Amino acid sequence: MNQKPKIAIVCDWLTNLGGAEQVILDMHEAFPEAPIYTSIYNPAKLPQFKDAEIITSFIQKWPLAKKAHQLYLGLMPYAFESFDLSQYDIVLSSSFACSKGLITKPETLHICYCHNPMRYVWDDSHSYLKEHGFPWIVKALAKPILHRIRIWDTLAAKRVDKYIANSKFVSKRIQKYYHADSKVIHPGVRFNQSEINLKAEKEDFYIAVGRLKAYKKFNLLVKSFNQTQKKLYIIGTGEHLNYLKKINTNPNTEFLGFVDEEDLKHYYQNAKALLFPQCEDFGIIPIEAQYFGCPVIAYNKGGATETVINTKTGILFDKQNVDSIIKAIDHFETLDLNPTEIHKHAQKFQSKNFQEQLKQYVHEAYTDYRS
Repeated sequence: MNQKPKIAIVCDWLTNLGGAEQVILDMHEAFPEAPIYTSIYNPAKLPQFKDAEIITSFIQKWPLAKKAHQLYLGLMPYAFESFDLSQYDIVLSSSFACSKGLITKPETLHICYCHNPMRYVWDDSHSYLKEHGFPWIVKALAKPILHRIRIWDTLAAKRVDKYIANSKFVSKRIQKYYHADSKVIHPGVRFNQSEINLKAEKEDFYIAVGRLKAYKKFNLLVKSFNQTQKKLYIIGTGEHLNYLKKINTNPNTEFLGFVDEEDLKHYYQNAKALLFPQCEDFGIIPIEAQYFGCPVIAYNKGGATETVINTKTGILFDKQNVDSIIKAIDHFETLDLNPTEIHKHAQKFQSKNFQEQLKQYVHEAYTDYRS
């Protein structure tokens, strides 16, 4: 490039720290001069962005926006279409909802890092309404809203010039719903860089980590351990907590709630294995666990198939049911996995690797676009 292109970063919202927000942080570090456009920003929850130039939409000042962005999902398309990005040569959007729907001039290259086509308006639209236990009136009102968003999402997807997918699993979904090709670049993971003790001798417990939501399928873990009576620590909070406690009959299953980084590191280093029964687009938690030498027993679908090596860094099981999980644990307990090799595998997914791959792809895509 003869002249340094002007870049803008765009994301759906910045209200809590999660996997998507970690990607934005990596994008910001890769392109520190690029401002970040987003619908809503909660600086109290995300001090990591205190030095970034952040430009928000009109929704920012509306009631409860910073605490409950879901209330304004129906306005998100308009919010992103209202941003004037005409001064930029490259727009890099990070999208799992509406940020890809922004409008750019023909000379501007729009690259979308797609975490997934919106699950709750596409293949998960029926289960989304069912699993959340919404009142019937909410479900009735939601269906036409989801229908309108689905139509808009199809149109918005065509405004993207180049797609990057966070996994091969998501790349297939981009092809299915948006009929577009995509480059796969796995997200980066920010590891706790304090001293690591890779223990060959593990303690006699398993762990599950994450937000306690219905789609995470922690209920299958609780039911599995009800049968085996093995020790399980469930780490995390969420709306499914009371239900999980209600169905638990195993005195060896404990709900630990939120734990800080050092405590989480302790559980990763000492657990027999992390259990991961859900289908995630990518899934950062299995990589975190492996970084600390913790094997992973995961459902054989989604991003885990790209980050867990079967019988080498963990076990992949084929069915989301109790019997399959119990058999996977039994199989796992016959293996002798090497924590050092597990740790070495996880290092491939560090943030610095993601940033370098992203910068290289953006450079090559922009050079090609200009020519």
